[in-house]
Amino acid sequence: MLTVTFPGRFESLEKISDFVAKAAKTAGLDDAGVYAVQLAVDEACTNIIEHAYKGEDKGNIHCSCETIDDGIKVVLRDNGCSFDPEQVPEPVINVPLKDLKPRGLGMFLMHKMMDEVHFEFTSNSGNILTMVKHKSH
Repeated sequence: MLTVTFPGRFESLEKISDFVAKAAKTAGLDDAGVYAVQLAVDEACTNIIEHAYKGEDKGNIHCSCETIDDGIKVVLRDNGCSFDPEQVPEPVINVPLKDLKPRGLGMFLMHKMMDEVHFEFTSNSGNILTMVKHKSH
């Protein structure tokens, strides 16, 4: 498993995306799979900065990538505020764009793009988000 720590800043998102893209390619994902991982991780890291840290420069994002038998496992860790993912309402997406509410779309995208999404919140290790993407067969 390879882990890199990034500052909790929006300017880090491109570097994080490059890091996970390289790891996803190494794990054997096709272009669509690599893009799915990048999109899910970008949404997750944006949420960490905006919601867990409530702004930039409040903490770091630790990103770990591990090649597994049939794909990649990405683990994001932060020390920001925890939340209950069950409390994030399911977005209503079959409405005109102007009526679309942004709340909950990031979670929705993570679940759509990745095969597994798990949240863990601990008082000593902070927030841990584990996402898995399998190779397409």
